[in-house]
Amino acid sequence: MAERAADDDPRPLVSWIWRGYLKRHLPVILAALVLMTLEGGMLGALSYMIEPMFDEVFVSGNKAALGWVAGGIFAVFLARALSGFGQRVLMARVGQKVAAALQGDMVAHMLTLDSQWFQKTPPGNLIERVRGDTTAASTIWSTVLAAAGRDVVALISLFAVALSIDWLWTLIAVAGAPLLVLPIIGLQRWVRRTARSARAAAAAIATRLDEIFHGVTTIKLNRMESRESGRFADTLDGFVSAQIRSQIGQAGIPALIDIVAGIGFFGVLTYGGLQIIDGQKTVGEFMSFFTAMALVFEPLRRIGNVSGAWQQALASLERLYDVFDARPTILPPARPRPLPCPPQQADITLRDVHMAYEDTPVLNGLSLTAKAGQVTALVGASGAGKSTVFNLLARLVEPQSGQITVGGLPIHDMALPDLRGLFSVVTQDAMLFDETLRDNILLGRTDITETRLNEVLQAAHIADFLPNLPNGLDSPAGPRGSSLSGGQRQRVAIARALLRDAPILLLDEATSALDAKSERVVQDALDRLSTGRTTLVIAHRLATVRNADQIVVMDKGRVAEQGTHDELLARGGLYSGLYKLQFATTD
Repeated sequence: MAERAADDDPRPLVSWIWRGYLKRHLPVILAALVLMTLEGGMLGALSYMIEPMFDEVFVSGNKAALGWVAGGIFAVFLARALSGFGQRVLMARVGQKVAAALQGDMVAHMLTLDSQWFQKTPPGNLIERVRGDTTAASTIWSTVLAAAGRDVVALISLFAVALSIDWLWTLIAVAGAPLLVLPIIGLQRWVRRTARSARAAAAAIATRLDEIFHGVTTIKLNRMESRESGRFADTLDGFVSAQIRSQIGQAGIPALIDIVAGIGFFGVLTYGGLQIIDGQKTVGEFMSFFTAMALVFEPLRRIGNVSGAWQQALASLERLYDVFDARPTILPPARPRPLPCPPQQADITLRDVHMAYEDTPVLNGLSLTAKAGQVTALVGASGAGKSTVFNLLARLVEPQSGQITVGGLPIHDMALPDLRGLFSVVTQDAMLFDETLRDNILLGRTDITETRLNEVLQAAHIADFLPNLPNGLDSPAGPRGSSLSGGQRQRVAIARALLRDAPILLLDEATSALDAKSERVVQDALDRLSTGRTTLVIAHRLATVRNADQIVVMDKGRVAEQGTHDELLARGGLYSGLYKLQFATTD
């Protein structure tokens, strides 16, 4: 990727979007440019036809000229209409394809980035970049470059007509143009700065909406409707203010052009009018010139508007560029190594592992071993680092120091797909997609037979509630599985893990949010799932891990104690205290 663009130098951004996305459409772009040239040139042809219309037809009364003048003007309008239609269709095609390619590439690139990158960036901000900022490419092509190209050709043809009539009139008409240079440069910078603020404000709106829609139950239960409405209104006010500031800058450019145009017309009318009165110029010449210059200032005004759109597009491209410029910090090994033993026989070992999020330590010299084929439970207070262990095992995050091995092989020496293929994960909040129940279980796999699928449905207790769904496995799960209960979503997650058939099972509070009935059903499915697998369990409810082969008690990022349930109770340490606190009863 090109080097990061300087704030006031758009060339790296333009080069990036051209080489990466526009250049592949070069034949269509060239065809559109030909049509743009024809459309823009027709304005010059129209102004040229004004002179014979006045001098030959109206003043001289030449009836023979009436036919070819009228026919010529009709031909000009017809050519302009057809060329304009064609180039707009081509521009729209390229613009939409470029925007779609940008969106696809951006999502694909985002999925290569680390989980921590997503945690630092609000979801609304990401959505706005994918949906809102990607339109910048379409804007640059279909609005900015195309309009500028068409209007530049129009200006050239119109000035050619004006100069052919009287070069001095032309000079008088544009005498005030140099006065526009500095104000327009200043306004362009203003528009670009305010456009950045507007895009950031739009992202804030998307983030706020995401929070409101996903937190609507919490908002209602806590009677926060007025508070959230007010917060959204404040966010919206920030966006509106930024948009208004940007629009003021954009409106200033055509306004300045109109003022200079008025000065030019005043000078030409005063000087040229005297020449017509004295018989030095004809009415047809003046009307042809006047038409050309009147048409000149309209493309100039549009270019002034294009200038503002250009600055807005550059602001969006900068935000896109920043995303594409982000690089994953979790990198695959240069020479991946296979496991030295079958994964079912591989112990998992962490040695003196230190881990921090930003400047906050989470693990402080953690060392533990999970034996192959056994159940190892991680317990401890919130913030002890239990979930971080799972993230480290799958290399979703990286430790600052220490070593993690599977079967004696450092996980940094394994290919990422191979490493992550070792694990099946069932979490407290199973993530379901807005697809059918079948799609959510299979997750794109086409190698699963109906017989195997039915076995999994029985083992995960999904078959128990299938008759209650309108279309069985083909029933929609809804956004984030909203059509299913918490227990049903957990069973879907277990079915996924059964189909995955990975040798290592990671259970993160898999039953903590369920009612007693659902917990019994899900726990039975989990017991079947963990049979014969190396299993690591995170649990706050100690009753769920009493039968674990090993219980590791974590405190402040370290192993405080470890052993079986009975051994830890006998020691009377931290685990014993937690257990008594949870199961304290009164006679």
